[in-house]
Amino acid sequence: MTTLAAPRALLALVALALLLALAPALPGGGARADAATPAPSPGVSAPTDVEGETITVRVRTADREDVPGAEVTATGAGVDPVSGTTDDGGAVELVVPGTGTYEVTLDVDSLTGPAAGLLPRENPVQRSVASGSANPVIFQLSEDGGASASAGGVSAGQVAQLVANGLRYGLIIALAAIGLSLVFGTTGLTNFAHGELITFGAIATYFLNVGAGVPFLLAAPLAVVLGGVAGYANDRLLWRPLRRRGTGLVAMMIVSIGLALLLRYLFLYVFGGSTQTYAEYQGQRGLDLGLFTLRPIDLISMAVAAVVLVAVGLVLVRTRLGKATRAVSDNPALAAASGIDVNRVILVVWVAGAALAALSGVLLGLAQQVQYQMGFQILLLVFAAVTLGGLGTAFGAMVGALFIGVFLEVSTLVIPTELRNVGALLVLILVLLVRPQGILGRASRIG
Repeated sequence: MTTLAAPRALLALVALALLLALAPALPGGGARADAATPAPSPGVSAPTDVEGETITVRVRTADREDVPGAEVTATGAGVDPVSGTTDDGGAVELVVPGTGTYEVTLDVDSLTGPAAGLLPRENPVQRSVASGSANPVIFQLSEDGGASASAGGVSAGQVAQLVANGLRYGLIIALAAIGLSLVFGTTGLTNFAHGELITFGAIATYFLNVGAGVPFLLAAPLAVVLGGVAGYANDRLLWRPLRRRGTGLVAMMIVSIGLALLLRYLFLYVFGGSTQTYAEYQGQRGLDLGLFTLRPIDLISMAVAAVVLVAVGLVLVRTRLGKATRAVSDNPALAAASGIDVNRVILVVWVAGAALAALSGVLLGLAQQVQYQMGFQILLLVFAAVTLGGLGTAFGAMVGALFIGVFLEVSTLVIPTELRNVGALLVLILVLLVRPQGILGRASRIG
C-alpha cells in the first residue's frame, strides 16, 4: 500500500486539475471514492491533520529570549482543557475543537532557568479563535509582569508585529485581487468563483508536496502553472462561449456563483473537510527582527509576492501586452477597431489572473493551513481590496489589498478578532462615501 501512495496522490492531483478545468462543461458533480490518506515519501515529514483550530502560543522574556519548557493551557466553554509545553523556540500549538473564545493560561510555576520568577504581563489571555488562522498568543515575561506599564497600554512591539503580519496578509490578498481586477476590467465580469482558484493553488500544492513527495519549492510553481491552465480552460470552455452568445453580465455573475459552489464541493469530495498542512516549513522558529518576529518562510513569501506584484506592474506599463490589456479595459470596442485581438487579451488575462490566484493560495497555505474553503473565506476581502483601490485598476487593487491587510491586523488591538472583517468593510464603506471611484479609480459620468 505504501509504495502506491505517491502514484495515487499524483492521480488525485491530475483528477482535481481535470475536474477544475472541465467543471464549466459538467452538468453536475462526480462521485469520490473513499481512500486511505496517502503516506508521504521517505524523508518528507508527515503533515499535520488538524481536527479543529490552532492557537499558536509563544512565551518570551522582555529581552525577546524564547522560553522553552513552559506549560500553557487553553480552556473554553463546554470543551476539555488543551495543554502543551513550549519547544526550544518558546512556541507550542494548541489544537482546540473549534472557533470561539478561549482562555489561555501560562503556568508560571513551570518556568525554569533565567525565566524562573518572571511574570507575564497578562495571565490568562482571552483569545477569539478564528477559522484557518494561526491565532497567536504571546506571553511576555518581566520581573514585575509589566505592572509599570500604563493600564490597557499598547506597546510599540505589538503594533509593529501586527503591521508586519498585516503586510504579509495584504501581499497575499493583493496577488488574488490583481487577477480579479484585471478580469473585471477586461470583461466586466464579477467572478465569484475566483476564491476557488485560490483554494486550488493550495490544494494542488498539498497533493504534490505531501501525496506525491515533490519538494515544496517545485510543487509550488507547478501548482501555479496548473492554476494558469485552469484559468485557460475556464475562459475557453465557459466564459468565451457565453460572451459570444451575448449573455448579460448579471447572468454571467450568477453563473460564476454556481461555478463557485460546484468547485467548492468538488474540493470537499477530493480533499476532504479536515485542515491540513504542507510537509515542509512547518514549526519554523521566528527570526527576531527588532520590534517584530517573522519566520524565514514568511519573509520569503513576502519577498516573492512583492517581486511578482512589481513584475505584473512592469508588464502592464512597459510591454505591448500590458498596453493592450489596459486598452481593452478602457474601451474594448475601440481596442478591437485599432487591431487588438480582444479575445486573446482576455484569455491571457484569465491565465495570468488564475495563476496569481493560485500563487496566493500557495502562500496562504504557508501562512495558515490548507482547507477546502480557504479561498471562499477571504473572497470578501479580495472584493473589498478591488473596490477600495478602484474597480478595474490593477494598481488600485494592490494598494487596496495592502490597506485591508494592515487594517485587519491592527484593528484587533481595539476590537475582537472575529469582528475584524466587519471593521475593514466599515472603512471600505466610509472611503467609498468620500471617493466612490476608489483610491486610484477615475471618476466617470453615468448617463
